[in-house]
Amino acid sequence: MRMGLLGTGPWAQAVHAPALSGHDGLEFVGVWGRRPEAATSLADRHGTRAYDDVDALLADVDAVAVALPPAVQAELAVRAARAGCHLLLDKPIATTVPDGRAVVEAAERAGIASVVFFTTRFQSETEAWISEQAAAKGWFTARAQWLGAVFTSDSPFAASPWRREKGALWDVGPHALSVLLPVLGDVRRVAAAARGPRDTAHLILDHADGATSTLTLSLTAPPAAAGALVELRGEAGVTVLPNSSESALDAFARAVDALRTAARTGRPHPCDASFGLRVSEVLAAAEARSAGDSPAQ
Repeated sequence: MRMGLLGTGPWAQAVHAPALSGHDGLEFVGVWGRRPEAATSLADRHGTRAYDDVDALLADVDAVAVALPPAVQAELAVRAARAGCHLLLDKPIATTVPDGRAVVEAAERAGIASVVFFTTRFQSETEAWISEQAAAKGWFTARAQWLGAVFTSDSPFAASPWRREKGALWDVGPHALSVLLPVLGDVRRVAAAARGPRDTAHLILDHADGATSTLTLSLTAPPAAAGALVELRGEAGVTVLPNSSESALDAFARAVDALRTAARTGRPHPCDASFGLRVSEVLAAAEARSAGDSPAQ
């Protein structure tokens, strides 16, 4: 598979480019970025080509990995799908439902494969745990705390305009939902959503399988309090999402393999663009609820 990279920011530098350049199963064709000098620098570090024209890159590859802000990602994902490129997207696929739906529709019309990189879903220990709990059934309730210190530390992501605008709900909310939805079923209703300190969000979700879940999401936690916890309680007892020994880079390499498999077999991956859209729909409903708008279903 010939693969290109769209984006040159901290995530692309730390994860996407090293994973693509080190993957034996693909050819890392090149990099495009909104800042040509950054694309040149990143491409040079990984022995590939910098593209000034995104359409030229799309014409030279079979697939693209995207490491861009959600609004930019959605627009370029549609463009890439129309060019016949398979899509390895970041979460969230978009921060509006229409933009997310446009990505899904473009992928379906083009008949291309898509995978959304929810890190926890591509780490072997956590993915095995999720599969085991989904098979167990009988869950009564769950709580998820996804607490980051992006804005209270020297994180390279603190300068991200979209994170400052949309906050934890849209940045770490997708991670929590990517764990809860396959275990508890789809969200039937956002029962409650409230804002906490700074960007902190609190949600109560009603799931299709009869369970409820509570989520606390933040990018402004004190560094000593940062971390992720998912706890399930039900007929099988109490279980907690395990820590993973695998890095984000390892997980991304597994996501690349998942895209290659989906493209080869034509079988959708569970974390495809349609799942990414559903995550965005739930987050949009929570956003509307916390803003005092009418509850979204």
